Amino acid sequence: MYLRAVHAENSIKALFEFIKENPLGVLTTAIPSSSYPFLQSSHIPWVLDTYSDDPETPVKGLLRGHMARQNPHSKAMIESCANPSTGKLEQDVMILFTAQHHHYVTPKFYTETKPTTGKVVPTWNYAAVQVYGKATIYYDSAAAETSDYLQKQIQDLSQMCETSVMGHTGQEGNPGAWQVTDAPDRYIDIMKKNIIGIEVSIESIGGKFKMSQEMGQGDRQGVIEGFNNLGSDVGTNLAGLVKERGEMKDAEKDNK
Repeated sequence: MYLRAVHAENSIKALFEFIKENPLGVLTTAIPSSSYPFLQSSHIPWVLDTYSDDPETPVKGLLRGHMARQNPHSKAMIESCANPSTGKLEQDVMILFTAQHHHYVTPKFYTETKPTTGKVVPTWNYAAVQVYGKATIYYDSAAAETSDYLQKQIQDLSQMCETSVMGHTGQEGNPGAWQVTDAPDRYIDIMKKNIIGIEVSIESIGGKFKMSQEMGQGDRQGVIEGFNNLGSDVGTNLAGLVKERGEMKDAEKDNK
C-alpha cells in the first residue's frame, strides 16, 4: 500500500478499530501449485484478537476467519500446508480492509484552485487498512483442534455481527442475538466439516485515510460542500471524514 505521509494513519490502535468497524477483508495468497492459480483472493469476515499496538512488537494480534472447504482457494492452502503436515503456510498472506464509504472526487469540488489555475484532476477518496502475516490453516475435520477452533470462531463471529452489525443486543428494546446454539448440534457439526479455519498472525499493518488532506483549506471546504450536496449517506459520511482529517492535518502543522 502506498502511504503518503499526508494520508497515512500511524496509530495501530486506530487501525485495529478500523478493522473492527469494517470486518470484511480480502485475503490474498501467492501459493505455487500445479492445480490452482498462483494468486487467489477471497472475501472473508474476520474476528480480531489484539495483543499490542506497540509498533516494535513482532506479532500485534490475530485475525480469525473461515471459508468453504470447496473453495479452490481453500484447496490450494490445504495442499500447501498438508505436505509437510504443519498446518502453516510458508508464504506470507495479505488481507485488505476497505471502508464502506468511498467516492469519486470531481475537480468541480475544488472551488479555490479550479477557478484560479485549473490545475486540478479527478481522484477518489477512500480509507483502507492492509495486513501482512503468517497463516495457520485448520483443515483436518477429524482433529479435535480443528473442531474446537471452528466452534469458537463461528460463535465469536456470529456474536460480533449480531451485536455490532445488527444491533441485536437484547437491550433498550432491541431484539436478542441469534446464537449458534439456536441451530441443532448435528447441523452445526455438518457445517463445520464443510469449512476450514484460517488464523493469521499480524506481523505488519498499515493504513490510510485519503480524504483530501493534501488540498488547501478552500478546496477541502469545497469537497465537504460537494459531498454534502450529494444528499446521500455516503456523501454525508465522507464530508465528515474530510472535515475531520483536514482538521487533524492542520493541528499537526500547528504543533510543529
